[in-house]
Amino acid sequence: MSRGFYIGRFQPYHNGHQSVLERIACSADEIVIGVGSAQVSHTVENPFTAGERVLMLTRSLADLDCPFYVIPIEDVQRNALWVAHVRSMTPPFDTVYSSNPLVMQLFAEAGMEVQSPDMYERLTHSGTVIRERMLDGEPWEHLVPPAVVDVIREIHGVERLQRIAGSD
Repeated sequence: MSRGFYIGRFQPYHNGHQSVLERIACSADEIVIGVGSAQVSHTVENPFTAGERVLMLTRSLADLDCPFYVIPIEDVQRNALWVAHVRSMTPPFDTVYSSNPLVMQLFAEAGMEVQSPDMYERLTHSGTVIRERMLDGEPWEHLVPPAVVDVIREIHGVERLQRIAGSD
């Protein structure tokens, strides 16, 4: 049995993430998904809570033809300890999927197999671009799975982001 690991902040979860996870599902028997920076929320860069991001992921992946586990992972501020921290919070996994250079380096140094999946339309499918569209009142819904649109509407996420970004 092979189990892959994929981590992101998912602020918000978008179609690029969905594309990568669908491809991982074709080669892994199970997927462990780490919700990074789980302790951070209610900021312009990280407006959504870990629980809200878990909801986005689980609803979006409901039809994925591969078992998956969504695990919130808080940051530790020491990169040399980060891989051990992640491994202590997750089921065992054999392959790490990431395009983040630091994540790739840290897991490679720990002796793990690391694969860098092609990213899906990275210029438009990025959390930064989506949050900027939300702030500017531009369409963003086409960049995320329908389940994410539902979650963000349910939690009034756009309104939250706009309030947080405001100045006093």
